Amino acid sequence: MTIRVATAADTQYAELLCQWYIESAKLRGTGIAKRDPEYVKAKMVQGNAVIAFVEDELAGFCYIETFESGKFVANSGLVVNTELRKHGLGRAIKREVFRLSRSKYPDAKIFGITTSLAVMKINSDLGYKPVTFSELTTSEDFWKGCKSCKNFGILTENERKMCLCTGMVFDDVTAPLPASETETETPSSTSTLSE
Repeated sequence: MTIRVATAADTQYAELLCQWYIESAKLRGTGIAKRDPEYVKAKMVQGNAVIAFVEDELAGFCYIETFESGKFVANSGLVVNTELRKHGLGRAIKREVFRLSRSKYPDAKIFGITTSLAVMKINSDLGYKPVTFSELTTSEDFWKGCKSCKNFGILTENERKMCLCTGMVFDDVTAPLPASETETETPSSTSTLSE
């Protein structure tokens, strides 16, 4: 398994990754915001994404978004090939994107929102804490990303104070970085999660 920072050469996978987001939303039956391939490509070109391969086959992906001039950083769009589930790849990708976020934005609050219990567990293991939405970014750019989620009506009805997602934040800038997957035992396969 290879997990690394995505580059411009990886933009060829953007369409497939966006299809995976759609399939994951259908499979889970929960709200997952749609992603635009051009947006995913931009994250790759900027070096703000992590991509995974198992035996040269695309296996998973996650990217970084910044808000309020880097005060808040979201690790978003965690997705893993459905054929490679339940072997820890989602956890490994999430750890690497978390490391990338902390390296690029050491003073930022790292956050995410999710309906996935598996992602909540991964976030918790990384040191995230559940918070109310008032603790998250107020950036309109972040919240407009929720418009394509099937639960957007719930979010707006509650004036962005709550939804079916759980908000989680990591803000301990003094905590050591978790070990890289290349520094620990690497799982042999993968797990499909989406955030």
